[in-house]
Amino acid sequence: MAQTMAALGLGPAQIESALTAASLAPSVHNSQPWRFRVRRDRVELHPDPSRKLAATDPEDRELRLSCGAALFNLRLALQSMGVRPLVSMLPGPDAPGALAVVRRGGTMKPDDESRALLDAIPRRRTNRRPFLEAAVDPRQRHALVRAAELERSWLHVVTTPEDRALLKRFVQQAHEIQLGDQGVQAELAAFTGDRPGATDGIPPASAGIRPELQDEWAFRDFHGPRRHPGKDYESDPLVVVLCSFYDGPLGDLQAGQAMQRVLLTATTHGLSASFLSQPVEVRRVREELRRSLGGMLVPQTVLRLGFSTPVPPTPRRSVAELLIASEEPAPL
Repeated sequence: MAQTMAALGLGPAQIESALTAASLAPSVHNSQPWRFRVRRDRVELHPDPSRKLAATDPEDRELRLSCGAALFNLRLALQSMGVRPLVSMLPGPDAPGALAVVRRGGTMKPDDESRALLDAIPRRRTNRRPFLEAAVDPRQRHALVRAAELERSWLHVVTTPEDRALLKRFVQQAHEIQLGDQGVQAELAAFTGDRPGATDGIPPASAGIRPELQDEWAFRDFHGPRRHPGKDYESDPLVVVLCSFYDGPLGDLQAGQAMQRVLLTATTHGLSASFLSQPVEVRRVREELRRSLGGMLVPQTVLRLGFSTPVPPTPRRSVAELLIASEEPAPL
């Protein structure tokens, strides 16, 4: 395995700390589809093709979304070390195969908001448990919308009964399509359940409870425990659709950074979040969702937010496993 080296004017231990923060980003089934190449003048973010979910994410949209979230964490970590990150996305021949390159753009002093978001990185966890029947207040909603705007994306808050019913139909429609897709179900099974020693995936303690017919929304079955009588999912969570302003790989990476800022902002406000991503994973349903939003916005993921009980962290790969050695060909 490659060794962490000094870069961007920082020592090896600091770079390893920054990459550890990056590795705590969310990803589909906690597949962690990212790798990093460290050079003296840069840190390169690469996709990990061995982590591709060909059935669930055939266009790599969510892979890039997850890598964008890791990039946002990396930016925060570098800022906390006094480095102003200069990010080039989709750099092309300058870094073949990379999704982004981060260079040193000078020095900076992180502000209070950045420090709070950085502190939230290890506390942010996808919470698949039922939420409490408590509303997210307007101040918190505004903070979430602002977080997306700061990363040049849009957070559509679903508020009207008509919009909720329509989105619920999209989630159910895509969910049923995926239930009938053997490839999607095989990928889900590969990353869930009791897998001793695994450094990825969703263990039973993080799986939430088993979905049942009375649930208002269609939830994936991550093979968690059966629920106790009366312990149903909440009836009225805050549901939002994170959108980019343009389609394609650059929009995916931009939205991934916005998604992570939204999730970390939610964490600083004591909110829990989980994903209802089925509608964006099925192209036909995603296009219907896009039309329902007016056709200009590109839906990237759907989030459920509210208040819940704490959940344990999911396993993570070590930084050593994520590093690409200088002499190793970059993944394509």
